[in-house]
Amino acid sequence: MSVGSTISKRVKEEEEEEDENSRAEQEEALVALIEHRTKEVEHLRQRISYYKSQLDQAEKRLQDSQSKLARLRGRHNTASSNASAATKSVKVERRSISSERINGGSKNQPQLRTELVIPSVNLKIPQPLKPPGSGAKTTIGLEASAASNRAVNVKAEKSHRSSTDVEVVEIKDRGTKRKFEQKEHKELIPLVGSSSSPTTVGSYTSNHIPSQHKRKLRSLAVCPVNDQLFVTSALDGLVNLWQIQGKGSSASFLSTTDCVSSRERRWPEDIAWHPQGNSLFSVYTADAGDSQISVLNLNKTQGRVRVTYLEDKPHVKGIINSIIFMPWENTCFVTGGSDHAVVLWNERDESVWKPKSLHRNLHSSAVMGVAGMQQKQIVLSAGADKRIIGFDVHVGRADFKHQIESKCMSVLPNPCDFNLFMVQTGAHERQLRLYDIRLRHTELHSFGWKQESSDSQSALINQAWSPDGLYLSSGSADPVIHIFDIRYNASKPSQSIRAHQKRVFKAVWHYSFPLLISISSDLQIGLHKKY
Repeated sequence: MSVGSTISKRVKEEEEEEDENSRAEQEEALVALIEHRTKEVEHLRQRISYYKSQLDQAEKRLQDSQSKLARLRGRHNTASSNASAATKSVKVERRSISSERINGGSKNQPQLRTELVIPSVNLKIPQPLKPPGSGAKTTIGLEASAASNRAVNVKAEKSHRSSTDVEVVEIKDRGTKRKFEQKEHKELIPLVGSSSSPTTVGSYTSNHIPSQHKRKLRSLAVCPVNDQLFVTSALDGLVNLWQIQGKGSSASFLSTTDCVSSRERRWPEDIAWHPQGNSLFSVYTADAGDSQISVLNLNKTQGRVRVTYLEDKPHVKGIINSIIFMPWENTCFVTGGSDHAVVLWNERDESVWKPKSLHRNLHSSAVMGVAGMQQKQIVLSAGADKRIIGFDVHVGRADFKHQIESKCMSVLPNPCDFNLFMVQTGAHERQLRLYDIRLRHTELHSFGWKQESSDSQSALINQAWSPDGLYLSSGSADPVIHIFDIRYNASKPSQSIRAHQKRVFKAVWHYSFPLLISISSDLQIGLHKKY
């Protein structure tokens, strides 16, 4: 009896300890959540006060303009009545005197008029994108405000900036206009692993078109501004521009540009759209003094130089594996390289970018992927050294460090839940890991798949989030696109689409159409439309 009572007492003590640990973890998570939401409330209050002041100023300007218009009309009516009453007695000499008083007035016009001078605002407008065989122009006007996530700096004059400046980006297409706005945070983390059955995204009909590349494809990116444009790059050094037709039924080839590096003639390792959607940035290698970054200006005509190379070369050796623009108000991008370095590039002036090394020693091997978090200026980096680093740009030091059991090959923040991010690893059947940035070292869930055609996990395989943040798509060494539902508590794919004849490098969700776009080593572009 004494032994049984001792065992039951130990069980109770262990249960109490587990309860205490569970409560402590929940309390820590809630404290972190409260801190985040407090900052969010403060940020929104600041925005409200800013817009209130802007509203007061706008109302004052409106009242001023209305009063000027009223005075102008009053003067005009008075002058008209006086002139009509004295028309019979007015002589030719009086008319000549009156015409001299009116600046630029007609000699045959008897009434007085006050000249209204409206100062002009000179807008600096980029030249339109001119792909061959295209039709009318679509002008996208973006209102300048502090809430704009990636504002375009438009110069009204050299000496000052006007508050009434209008941002204009011209793209020759009929694509949907997208404003750069601050996205809303949605709580998706409580849904992770909450369902015992997957929710499929539906059935797809696939159409394949030749990529027009001569060597294997490397990158695929959809334009962030014009929903009908996307680009592909390959080992032949070419960047091809495509236009989606029929909401994803097909795509037409618009243009191709040779984007090899200036010295070693290397292909782009990775590409990224500028947030304005009018240029493409490519990264290469740091070896042999070669160019590290090029800019393809899509608004320049064929007769001018479309590809330029940035002069600065902050990476010291090896391939530059990743480039991505940060989801912040100031326009900047980050690169990660085989020299263990993570570099932040800030836009100082038009076409002038200055690099700043964030860290070079936090990783002991190649940095394979980089990304920026939405709610804080934290740059995530994933390395072949099995480390995940979160670097606080504002503070200038690492916010957290985490090491797992397998090498990391990419990192991808969720588009809706700003605390959720995914890391791709080299572990079979557990390739994708989900993390909450507030819990730092805690893995929320893992997904994976079995590979039939290869035992190794390639770093060229990439993933993409769906626009609603609930699904992940992934390429594979097999000719299959795997789709994962984050709500599904199992680790296997919720759906798999046999999409190509050879390995699939990437499958990207379109933000406007029910469409997945994929690239493969079979040199085909797949358009997989939901029906």
